[in-house]
Parts: sequence; C-alpha cells; structure tokens
Amino acid sequence: MAKRAGLVAMIIAATALLFLPARNSAAQSTTVRIMSSDGVEPALTSLRSQIEKSIARKLDVQASSSQNLVNRIKAGESFDVALLTTGTIEDLVKAGKIRPDSRVQLARAGVGVGIRAGAPKIDVSTPEAMKRALLNAKAITFNSTGATTVIITKMFDSLGVTEAVKSKLLTSAVSGVAQQNVIDGKADLILILIPEVKGYPGLDYIGPLPGDFQTYINFVAGVSTDSSDPAAAKAAIHFFTTPVGADALRAKGMEPTVQ
Repeated sequence: MAKRAGLVAMIIAATALLFLPARNSAAQSTTVRIMSSDGVEPALTSLRSQIEKSIARKLDVQASSSQNLVNRIKAGESFDVALLTTGTIEDLVKAGKIRPDSRVQLARAGVGVGIRAGAPKIDVSTPEAMKRALLNAKAITFNSTGATTVIITKMFDSLGVTEAVKSKLLTSAVSGVAQQNVIDGKADLILILIPEVKGYPGLDYIGPLPGDFQTYINFVAGVSTDSSDPAAAKAAIHFFTTPVGADALRAKGMEPTVQ
C-alpha cells in the first residue's frame, strides 16, 4: 500500500509539472486593458507594438474623452491602465479605482486648430485673426465632452463671438466625429487638442490657440486597484517615460513631462 501511494503521488506530481508550462504560457498572453484619453491615444497607437513587445502582453485600448472613460470606469468597467487628464485621474483615486502610488505624469497638450487636409491655410496666429476665422467659417466643430470645451467657450466669450457662432457649432460626444465633420466638409474648423489633429489622417494642423487663449491640459497615468497584472500595467506606463516614449509624445504634438 505504501508503495502504491508513493507511486500515485509521483504520478500526480509529474502531471502537475507537465501542465505548469501551459499555465505560465497562458499568463504570458494576458491582455493589458488601457483606458486612454483621445489626447494620448495617437502617441499610444504609434508606440503600441513596441510596448507589447517590451511587456510581452497584448494591449486592449479603449479610447474616448477622459470624462466618458471615467463614467465607464465608475460604472464598473474593468481596466489595468488609465491615461487620462490630471483631474479625472484624481477623481478615480478618490473613488478607489486608481492606486495612489501608481500615478505618473506623462505630458501636457495645448489646444489647436485644424482644417481639412489640402484646404487653403487660415491665419489663426492672433486674437484678431482667430476672430475672423471663426466668423468666416460656415461651421465649427469640437468634442462636447472633451477637456477643451471650457477653454473653447471661454475664448468665444472673450472674442465676443458667442452668439455669432452659436448656429455654426457642430458638437459631438463621440470620439472622432468632430474630425470626420471636417474631413467630410461639414465644418471648416476643428478646435481640439493638438495631438487630436496631428494624429488624425485627413486633417492639417494650422496652429495653436493664440496668445492668452492657449491653455494646457495635463495627462497622468495610473494603475487600476483591481488590475490582474499590475506589474505589466506599470511596465506599460513606464514605456512612456523612456526616450522613445517621450519622442512619440512629442511627435504627436504633446510636451512630455520627462524631456
């Protein structure tokens, strides 16, 4: 009986060893789910294959406005990494959704003006030029839930064009719709974060908001408190702080925190 019990134990142990590599292999294929603001998404897209190779994980990227993503996270949607505006990350930390010690400053982005690719360039270099451009445009578009909405509406008020442009505004809460409005010829101008112009095929970037109208939006990364793979999540965030990551952010119109 003792010999038989010992033989059974050896078989069980050998079987466990046979399945161990399979379990490890499965762990290596775990997907890292990233909730990314539209402002960071162009740089993330350009870095995606390099990040995946570096952390040995596939990325599942969900891109939208920071506020839309916060709403989804608070509603219970799972994620590993959030790349959002500073305010929304802090909101998620307070809500217990982001690990406080995981926050990393990524970059900042200004607000810019875009037109359809190949269309005649428009001067927006001064407040006076911007006012003319807004008044001459048949339609103006932007994302109504984006972090830039307050900045844009404040500029309208300062220029005294709020009433004049009200009927020209084409806004949407859906990512990419504002850009498509310009590409399809429905709007002449798009007012949005600079990387959301530079990172979108079919648009030409013509300049930042002029003078004191320019305001920068800061972006921060954080790891979910419920992440199933926090080590891989942290490694994905770290890639943005490398020289390669900083160059990608810069190429899409952002100013990386780590120069």
